[in-house]
Amino acid sequence: MTVRVGVLGATGAVGQRLIQLLEPHSDFEIAALTASESSAGKAYREAAKWRIDAPIPEDVAEIEVGATTPEDVPDDVDLIFSSLPSGVGAEVEPEFCEAGYVVSSNSSNGRMDEDVPLVIPEVNADHLDVLERQREERGWDGALLKNPNCSTITMVPPLAALDEAFGLTDVRVSTLQAVSGAGYDGVTSMEIIDNAIPHIGGEEEKMETESRKLLGGFDGTAIERHGMDVAASCNRIATLDGHLENVWVDTEDDVTVADAEDALRSAAGIDLPSSPDQLIRVFDEPDRPQPRLDRNIEDGMGVAVGGVQETTDGLQFNCLAHNTMRGAAGASVLNGELLAANGYL
Repeated sequence: MTVRVGVLGATGAVGQRLIQLLEPHSDFEIAALTASESSAGKAYREAAKWRIDAPIPEDVAEIEVGATTPEDVPDDVDLIFSSLPSGVGAEVEPEFCEAGYVVSSNSSNGRMDEDVPLVIPEVNADHLDVLERQREERGWDGALLKNPNCSTITMVPPLAALDEAFGLTDVRVSTLQAVSGAGYDGVTSMEIIDNAIPHIGGEEEKMETESRKLLGGFDGTAIERHGMDVAASCNRIATLDGHLENVWVDTEDDVTVADAEDALRSAAGIDLPSSPDQLIRVFDEPDRPQPRLDRNIEDGMGVAVGGVQETTDGLQFNCLAHNTMRGAAGASVLNGELLAANGYL
């Protein structure tokens, strides 16, 4: 059965990626688009400054954009995808949930709330069931599900594979993040050309806290944070798409490069339409992965790993994922598929 969906924040960078992924989706039908009051009432073609390297889908171009309120979304919409700025999302998303809508959100607000599942389906799909607690405690007919920050999503699948095989005690990561992660107006050309910016506001804390929640245990009611220590340094560089990260991990058990690569290659996927056939691709070449060459593996939904080396207490490796596909819009769509598959719509 086709699921009717809406997109909040449809004119922004992630909103456009959502439309790109949802329009051809076999299970989802776009039925509502919302944006700011200045865009409300316009055809989507007029409201959005389209920046995707493919034409606006014809079926979407003439949809009238509504205001971002539950009253502007049809009652028969089954699932909402949110790409709102976090300040707006914190106010608006609960209103949609109270009105009975199920929301799969890319926005950062609420990710660390105890009753809000933060999910990468291939890693911690079982955390989805904290929605039962959420509905009971908040009195919602709807529900709110979050995907993590784009930099967190890049490193957590490899971490999950290594943790399952060898146990993790410490993680240190230094990121080289693409400019698209800041949004179209987030970094000016004069800031980033011939430059690197060794600070991204709030990003380090997100990586340090979200990863421990994602890899934590779930007892059916509460999520217990993973006990590993995580330290992050986040940097913006002049690539368009694709977050590259240098990661060091300390492990409980001794680990060799060969064993680590086997564990990474064996990372299990999940039977959902947007999940890649191979979640983690391991490169033997020491100079891979690279953003320009490898960000689109598995249609932008895979994670690339390379440069695996032994250290005194564990491993060092590099990982890469497409930050607006795997790290944002694609992650929300995948979570929407998980909601549908588990009967939450």
